[in-house]
Amino acid sequence: MKNLVEVKNLKKSYDLKEAVRGISFKIKDNEILGLLGPNGSGKTTTIGMMLGLLKPSNGEIIIDGKKIEDNRIEILKKINFISPYIELPKKLTVKQNLIVYGKLYSVPDIKKRIEYLSEKLRLEDLLNRITGELSSGQKNRVSLAKALINNPKVLLLDEPTASLDPEIADFVRTFLENYKKEKKISILLASHNMNEVTRLCKSILMMKDGIIIDSGSPEDLINKHGRQNLEEVFLKLSRNKNEFN
Repeated sequence: MKNLVEVKNLKKSYDLKEAVRGISFKIKDNEILGLLGPNGSGKTTTIGMMLGLLKPSNGEIIIDGKKIEDNRIEILKKINFISPYIELPKKLTVKQNLIVYGKLYSVPDIKKRIEYLSEKLRLEDLLNRITGELSSGQKNRVSLAKALINNPKVLLLDEPTASLDPEIADFVRTFLENYKKEKKISILLASHNMNEVTRLCKSILMMKDGIIIDSGSPEDLINKHGRQNLEEVFLKLSRNKNEFN
């Protein structure tokens, strides 16, 4: 499998503070890579740079063989994201929102794409509802449809199941597993849910203070640090100031 995403020596500084301090990683085709770390570790800043929302202080982001800095418009058509902290326009219906985003990405045959996503994400009964009146679980599924409207090659997920009840969260995880298998896309998953990461990700990056302090499969990290599960590994690395492997 080829590397669809390559991040090389990526840095981001704000005045005297270094939010991201020279990280490098790759994401293969048909891979979900987990990005873990405590609040303030640099995860969201990294995602912001990969989306072209933040300009790196140094380093390169290469997606599908092209540098994002030199091919921003072309590359942004191939990626999308979801975050529970960014809401869709509340006064539009679900269908209107999906049409707007479909047009922003110049999606061919928007109607067919919306029908496909509505079936996959159980949105048929919500299409004519006002987005702002939906429950958190319903909004999450709509946001996921928005993130997939352009059939992206790379999907960036920032806490995709935050605040969801167990049933809806499990539905979203199952959907992501099946969609990845069907479309062979690359996914970067930033999450604080260790069971979710263990289930979805074969590879994990552990971030702290703007750098990657460890990486590997969930099983490898659990065995390496002598813990029972990934949550215990996360707590160990987050709390130990000298644990930089």
